[in-house]
Amino acid sequence: MPKINRYVDIDTIERESKKDYIDRHSPFIHCESTAKAGEPFAVTVKMGKEYTHPDDFDHFIEGVQLYNGETLLAKAEFVAGMLGGQDHKGHATVTFNVVPKGKKMTFVAQSYCTKHGIWESDPVEVAVAE
Repeated sequence: MPKINRYVDIDTIERESKKDYIDRHSPFIHCESTAKAGEPFAVTVKMGKEYTHPDDFDHFIEGVQLYNGETLLAKAEFVAGMLGGQDHKGHATVTFNVVPKGKKMTFVAQSYCTKHGIWESDPVEVAVAE
């Protein structure tokens, strides 16, 4: 089983290079805290908060997956150069539209860096209203 890396609060890290490494590899989930059952609900996953990930031929974000608990809901695959190659200035970002059901959803995102493996977000809970 591959090692899964997780975000660490970078305020506790002293070296700037370590902050950069952790931040740019970590997926962050952005969405509303409540959703309506049966209606499309936007969940955006953005790579990094402050730092952008490289977009080089041999080092790039190859994909992002969105889970509700252990259930895979959606995935997006990227190719090197998608963000403009070595000159890029943006974050790899994808928005998934899911249809909520049940009383709550617990979203977790995973990303895959071709050089540094799998990275997982903190869980984000969303209440689902009827």
